[in-house]
Amino acid sequence: MSEPDEEGVVELRVLDGPNLYFPRPAVKLELDATPLLERDEADLAVDAVAVGLGGARPGPPNSDQRRRFLARLLAHLTRRTAAAAGARIAVRARHAGSRVVVAFPWRRSGSADALARAVAGLVARGGQIDAAAIASAGATVRAAERGDQPTVPTPTIPTVGVTGTNGKTTTTRLIAAMARHAGNRVGWTSTDGVYVDGVLVEDGDWSGYGGAGQVLSRDDVDVAVLEIARGGILLRGIGTTRLDVAVVTNVSADHLGLLGIDTLDELAEVKATIVRIVEPAGWAVLNGDDPRVLAMRHATRARPFVFAIDPRSPAIRESLGAGGAATTVIDGHVTVLQANGDADALVPLVDVPVTIGGVSTPNVSNVLAATAAATGLGLPRKSVIGGLTGFVPDPQTNPGRMNIYGRADRTVIVDMAHNEASLRALLEVTDGIAGGGARWVVLGMAGDRTDELLRSVGEMAALGAEHVVIGEKERYFRGRERDAMTELMRSGALAGGATHVPAFPTELDAMAASVTASAPGDVVAVMCHAEREALADWLRDNGFRLLTPAEVRDRVSAGRGRR
Repeated sequence: MSEPDEEGVVELRVLDGPNLYFPRPAVKLELDATPLLERDEADLAVDAVAVGLGGARPGPPNSDQRRRFLARLLAHLTRRTAAAAGARIAVRARHAGSRVVVAFPWRRSGSADALARAVAGLVARGGQIDAAAIASAGATVRAAERGDQPTVPTPTIPTVGVTGTNGKTTTTRLIAAMARHAGNRVGWTSTDGVYVDGVLVEDGDWSGYGGAGQVLSRDDVDVAVLEIARGGILLRGIGTTRLDVAVVTNVSADHLGLLGIDTLDELAEVKATIVRIVEPAGWAVLNGDDPRVLAMRHATRARPFVFAIDPRSPAIRESLGAGGAATTVIDGHVTVLQANGDADALVPLVDVPVTIGGVSTPNVSNVLAATAAATGLGLPRKSVIGGLTGFVPDPQTNPGRMNIYGRADRTVIVDMAHNEASLRALLEVTDGIAGGGARWVVLGMAGDRTDELLRSVGEMAALGAEHVVIGEKERYFRGRERDAMTELMRSGALAGGATHVPAFPTELDAMAASVTASAPGDVVAVMCHAEREALADWLRDNGFRLLTPAEVRDRVSAGRGRR
């Protein structure tokens, strides 16, 4: 990246792998366009001629027309400068408020960096851009050290990439479980670490470029399953040149306002990066219940493999009509549909533990996504079934995701719910188990969410539960003040109908207080990010234990019977 004091440069980033702009390594140059936005229209028209945009109209200062013009101007300027250096390159540009982003692929890091800095220098020089200035900048680029070539790995083993706002980690683990059941030695990455054959080999968040490299560089792995997060794509690119299967679980509001991504449509564009690098003979596994995800079928050369909970979904008909495939739920069974083939009912949904007796709609969707990916990989049918039925949402198999503890009189659900969609999923499971009992939510979020989102989750919790308690997370304040965060969530809960919203300094304190105040038959749901192990220890010390899948089904059935 560039130094922050470099004139006019907001960011100069080398993207080592496929990225938002190109399906190969690229350079992202983000410039402060304020001087150009305010510049005289006639002067800019002269610059347009110099870069080959003769006749283009710059538009009035600070207008949207001016912003669109500046993106075109800087794209042409970058091409002209590269041509002056003896290179022909593809360039993409976009405007974002007072900034313009220019991106282009690179083959040598030194030359690419020199080109980006040359363009930034031309923009910042203050005077009009002319042929002589461009020629001089091109000569500087030509004289620069060429630098290193990209080192993004090209897989030699079957490789799956999984992205989406929610469900990435669970889906990744499900696919890995099916591949392991088939006898493969599987390496997979996630926000919890890098795993090889079920063993954690690197702790931490490895859902970016480095995690892919960790797995693909090993010679003891037969299948790779890579969780690919938004941040990794934007900060460094995807850590592989290609995929055999790409899975997109969903797109919902999360981390908006960060790294230049402000809208759901922009977030969907980031997620769609993975479908653009799937081999033509591979599969793009897309959520047919999410219009933004389904639209990604137009961005890939791969075959469509749609998943949708409703078997009557038009997305399923379209996928099969295009020679693709689909997964859905038919007569209560996880079912695979192939074009011009019979429906293959694999297993009853209630026998798949991660669905929580079938009441967790998001996990039903994750199961369908993972089944599609495993089928696309060509895994044996019995291994797909074995992976689904053997995958238990406990702290060992799926830590922090719908881990359900119980004792005779109460149930506690520990989940890493971190946005509106995941809180909605947690409330759905809480409601499915509670029946006639009261529902408690231990609410907490990270500080890098908007004020609107913090209020929204508070209101959602109050609408979905009788009791809302705030468990503060000092580790995740991320620059916010404790009291300000708490009051935003509390104000939302009060707007949702809550009358008393106490706050505690830790997740553990909030859960302990909720369990102590609860009554027999109640369910306590905890949004847990910071203290997973401490919560598990407290629950064990107070008579709780992990429930088996059969016991979870029994509690779901009992909850239905109490309605």
